[in-house]
Amino acid sequence: MSRKKAIELPEVNFSEDGEIRYLHLGTEWIQGSMFLDRPYDIELEYVQRMFGWLLFFPHDEVKGAHAMQLGLGAGTITKFCYKKLKMTTTAIELNPGVLHACRGWFRLPPDDERLRVVLADAALEIQSDEWRGTVDALQVDLYDEHAAAPVLDTPDFYRHCRDLLSPQGVMTVNLFGRSSSYPASVEKICAAFGEDAVWAFKPTREGNAIVLAQRTSSRPKRDELLAAAERIQDKWGLPAPKWLRVFKPLSK
Repeated sequence: MSRKKAIELPEVNFSEDGEIRYLHLGTEWIQGSMFLDRPYDIELEYVQRMFGWLLFFPHDEVKGAHAMQLGLGAGTITKFCYKKLKMTTTAIELNPGVLHACRGWFRLPPDDERLRVVLADAALEIQSDEWRGTVDALQVDLYDEHAAAPVLDTPDFYRHCRDLLSPQGVMTVNLFGRSSSYPASVEKICAAFGEDAVWAFKPTREGNAIVLAQRTSSRPKRDELLAAAERIQDKWGLPAPKWLRVFKPLSK
């Protein structure tokens, strides 16, 4: 399905290093990765943290809930939501070459009744009434071939993201880049969601800082978060207990 506007898009290629395959957009910057022998597992630490929303979502309701990704990358998040979490999954991707690479090189399954990839400009697509209030887990990872700053990072964009979410929905955003201003990005997210709805991880060693925003703010107690983290690790294999060492609400 295509709703894209005519713009010049970067070439898409890949490289391999041992057991890992990497996606690139014509530069050395890594746009995603895959274990060759475990194509539905998650290799990068920051991508694992993009599932921090599981700390707040009822685990018996994950199967069949709706996940949306803005930016397909190597398809890692999309595949995990679809294959491991058994969610209805929608990905919005601008570059048809990325979709072709994901299907040809990164084991992304074809569309079916639970999986749909929409080729479109995410800034425009998320304003469609079709999506409003339907998304339980929104994962935003939008970078160009230079990985210098988020492609979409405005107050209006984050307001539209909030409009996508169901009442218990959660957004996670990857903030990374040599030209990005983390405090300014967080300020925009807070303006859209409210400061009491925003949580943040400390940056990874590579500099990826994952920010989480709830449609409806909550303050689970530490022991509740730990219990949720342990269930996440046991059920889906994500290192969620480690997250709690570097994850906290923005406001007390």
